[in-house]
Amino acid sequence: MIRAWLLPDIVSPEQRSRMMSGIRGKDTKPEMVLRRGLHALGFRFRLHDRKLPGTPDLVFPKYHAVILVHGCFWHGHDCHLFRLPGSRTEFWRTKIDRNRAVDVRTELALHDAGWRVGTVWECAMRGKGRLSMENILEVCSVWLKSDASELEIRGQ
Repeated sequence: MIRAWLLPDIVSPEQRSRMMSGIRGKDTKPEMVLRRGLHALGFRFRLHDRKLPGTPDLVFPKYHAVILVHGCFWHGHDCHLFRLPGSRTEFWRTKIDRNRAVDVRTELALHDAGWRVGTVWECAMRGKGRLSMENILEVCSVWLKSDASELEIRGQ
């Protein structure tokens, strides 16, 4: 049996770098679906406000709230969508640990600046534990209109 991690990469490092740089950091499919749904419910927001810590995905100035849409792999979520790659494990572990640390610092900085922080995980929108979009939008809507300081929506 040939182990996949023993085989050389079939593309050059330059081509692999180009491929990886094409992975979106904003305007992802889960983010776009959430944006469309909240907009249809009448919520108005700014996108990726660079003046705020971590450049939140959705900023709701009227409600003094932000929503971060996190991909389960890139943010190391403890769900069925995250699995540490078998090759270059230390590289990926370091990268994902760094992403998690940045997430914690970002949330603390947003709270310190007086913002309420909501997080919607990718697994809430896709995969075997996904929730209905109506449910996700309802939970976001109720939270935005409330005084609760935090929200986390994850798959079941």
